Amino acid sequence: MSMLWRCCLLLFVYRCASGFGLDTCDEVRKVFQLRQIGPNKLLPSSPVPGSDLQVCTSQNLTCCTKKMEEKYQLAARRDIQNFLQAYSNGLNLLLTRNVASFQENFDVLMRQAENYTNAMLQVSYQKMFAQASETVRELFTDVGLFLLGSELNVGEFVQRFFDALFPLVYSHYINPGVDDLSPVHAECVRSVSRDVRPFGAAPDLLADQITRSGVSGRLLLQALHLGIEVINTTDHLQLSRECRRALLKMLYCPHCQGLTQSKPCMGYCLNVMRGCLASMAEIDTHWREFVSSLEGLSAKMHGDQDLEHVLLGVHMTLHDAVGQAEESRARLSTQVYKWCGPPSRKRAPSVGIQESGSQVSIPLKASIRAVGDSLAARRRDFVNSLRHYRTFYGDLADQLCARELASGDMPCWNGTHTVKSYTLRIVRNGVRAQVSNPEVKVKGDDPVINQLIDKLKHINQLLQGKSIPKLGSLDQIETGSGDAEGRYSGDCDDEDGCGGSGGGEVKRKIVSNRKLFNNRSSEAVGRL
Repeated sequence: MSMLWRCCLLLFVYRCASGFGLDTCDEVRKVFQLRQIGPNKLLPSSPVPGSDLQVCTSQNLTCCTKKMEEKYQLAARRDIQNFLQAYSNGLNLLLTRNVASFQENFDVLMRQAENYTNAMLQVSYQKMFAQASETVRELFTDVGLFLLGSELNVGEFVQRFFDALFPLVYSHYINPGVDDLSPVHAECVRSVSRDVRPFGAAPDLLADQITRSGVSGRLLLQALHLGIEVINTTDHLQLSRECRRALLKMLYCPHCQGLTQSKPCMGYCLNVMRGCLASMAEIDTHWREFVSSLEGLSAKMHGDQDLEHVLLGVHMTLHDAVGQAEESRARLSTQVYKWCGPPSRKRAPSVGIQESGSQVSIPLKASIRAVGDSLAARRRDFVNSLRHYRTFYGDLADQLCARELASGDMPCWNGTHTVKSYTLRIVRNGVRAQVSNPEVKVKGDDPVINQLIDKLKHINQLLQGKSIPKLGSLDQIETGSGDAEGRYSGDCDDEDGCGGSGGGEVKRKIVSNRKLFNNRSSEAVGRL
């Protein structure tokens, strides 16, 4: 008899826990108010039959009405979106902060490179320093626009910079005089720059370097912006009707039976969330590839693909180019005379720029490593941090259940009542696996997610060099670094003063000119 009594007592307790014998809705009302689900007038004063309920159906009395059920469904959708946003918050912050940081570093880098270039001109070519400063500013403005995604032709704006520089070099260092060139003659000198090639292969080499490093920088920013778009879109994804009903059933239907503290069983939660987030799970493969592709891009960003290395070396490239023009003085004077005739001059202002002119604001020998190391180090830190989110979309449903939604204790909610364990089949992640999902019907792929996947595929191809953008693929940029001499040597013959070896001769002149420049700048820095 005692054993029978114990069995009856256990059955009574279990049925009470399942909503049988519910005689008050006070606890339901308290939670309803606390979570601000809706107005209290929607709640019945005592348990009522739930014949009009569509999802939270029960054979027993219930504390829910149809209006409450509608509010609970809104609350369930809000809760899931809040959980999604909270879970993705770390990744979102990582991407948004680094976008802002990289853009800020690019701006600082641009200003510093411009200052270095102006400082070099003042130290080594002071006669044209003041006139050339605006041309230098235009060059770095164009580089900045290119980095931000503007479809500028790098070769064109770099050549335009050297074209504008040639009349100044010609007037002050090739055919110097006490007067400046007239505007008409200066324009003629500028227009023949591409024919007489005063700077040899330097314009092409600089354009090539800016293109290589700039494409990498552009792709990095473009990839980060896309990453932010993926996170923001999935955080606010519209849930299907079947998913909303399943979430309501999982999260709030227990309240209707007075089980306000009950949580879903782990297996039950996994089925619901894997069904609701099935399309998101399809992002997983492409997101993993996205992270790996960014790692690969970061690894390539050194040497000629290292933006700070290239931009902080523009002043040296320019110094070498002007030095080469000076060495070709005789040839250039003859060719310009042939095209433009004798110099037509105008009287210079009475007060000119003296060799001991004004001081520059940024010392020529300011630390180059400060910007370069900070940008490279930040890129490495970012990639290392992003690596932790490689499985973000593959683990999303499981992590939400484990961290926020499911119960680790027994009994747990199985969608109908509290049980000791969930006994139905647990499906895997992904759209195809949901065919056998007992909790959520998934009709097919989400078109919004498919658009994100297409964008990820495209950016991955660009990052890996498998797709060729207008400016050339990363593979071309990387493997092309060894053929720059051969590419440009055919454009410059002996008559142009470039030497038969083309870019190789330019590089030898660069070495000798840099030694001379370093000696002159070290003396000048003392004066600065």
